[in-house]
Amino acid sequence: MLLTEDHRLIRDAVRDYVRDHVAPHAAHWDRHDTFPREALAGLAALGCYGVAVPERWGGAGLDYVSLALVIEEIAAGDGGTSTIVSVNNCPVCSILLAWGSEAQKARWLTPLASGAMLGAFCLTEPQVGSDASALRTTARLDGDHWVLDGVKQFITSGANGDVAIVMAVTDREAGKRGISAFLVPTNSPGYRVAHIEKKLGQHSSDTAQIALEGCRVPAENLIGEPGQGYRIALSGLEGGRIGIASQSVGMARAAFEAALRYAHEREAFGSAIFNHQAVQFRLADMATGLEAARQLILHAAALKDAGKPCLKEAAMAKLFASETAEKICSDAIQIHGGYGYVNDFPVERIYRDVRVCQIYEGTSDIQRILIGRALAE
Repeated sequence: MLLTEDHRLIRDAVRDYVRDHVAPHAAHWDRHDTFPREALAGLAALGCYGVAVPERWGGAGLDYVSLALVIEEIAAGDGGTSTIVSVNNCPVCSILLAWGSEAQKARWLTPLASGAMLGAFCLTEPQVGSDASALRTTARLDGDHWVLDGVKQFITSGANGDVAIVMAVTDREAGKRGISAFLVPTNSPGYRVAHIEKKLGQHSSDTAQIALEGCRVPAENLIGEPGQGYRIALSGLEGGRIGIASQSVGMARAAFEAALRYAHEREAFGSAIFNHQAVQFRLADMATGLEAARQLILHAAALKDAGKPCLKEAAMAKLFASETAEKICSDAIQIHGGYGYVNDFPVERIYRDVRVCQIYEGTSDIQRILIGRALAE
């Protein structure tokens, strides 16, 4: 896909910022579980929090191709930081843009898209992952407030976010049609961070278990109508999968570039290891997989920008990009040899960071199911 001048401008602006303000700190954030607050503020100032949100609602007014490019660039500097930004864009901002009332857009979307606030998305529960229709969190109407009770699991920015979109059951008998979506400020009484997960990677991004214990939110914080929550949740997944696929490519690109540099610098048998055909073949496969994954993502994003269905294409992009990225990062470690296994070099961190891309926003198996269903139609 050929990029427009606007695409190149936003890509290059984010690339320059990440090079100076994200990548140099990624190892420190990883080792000390540091939330990258200052770096995020700079990314917000560049318009990265609401890339595809119209300017009237605080966003950059760009498109999903731009969003894919932005997330790739951030991920090339730090995987965890890109997760924070990706979730804020999709599904948080995308859901509010598509389903929020004018009042909700003014109150919540504008600060989320501009970076004045940070959003979280609360769908997954301790016993509910891929089967989003089996939620146990409930919401009941009590006068002019909804009261939410339940537990949400693996919530990105659950501890550091300002507001969460929470999916809860309002009518147990209605199945999928009994789920509703709510805006829940994280400072609401009854919203409690029960646990911060210790993870394999992405240590700069908090992943929290959230307990909702009689959490009261105003009735106007219901997004859409009662019973629309399942549709609302699914509507944010296409863009979310494009974002996760873009993360995968960004991290894989960083690992590939590190391996390419190392191959030129490291000497063995009297020559740089790059000159050995076995290493060149490995790098060639890495470069090919990287470009193929990127083009799948840009194709899915272009379809979404054109208003065309892209469920299958987004699933393909996430599946291929996430699995290819792990292979690229593994190969980058292999090229580094023993140095790839220690934390003096970035490739071991990137490998740890990229592994989760095959899990969140729908596992690889879920993507295959979605693709298979599309092929059966």
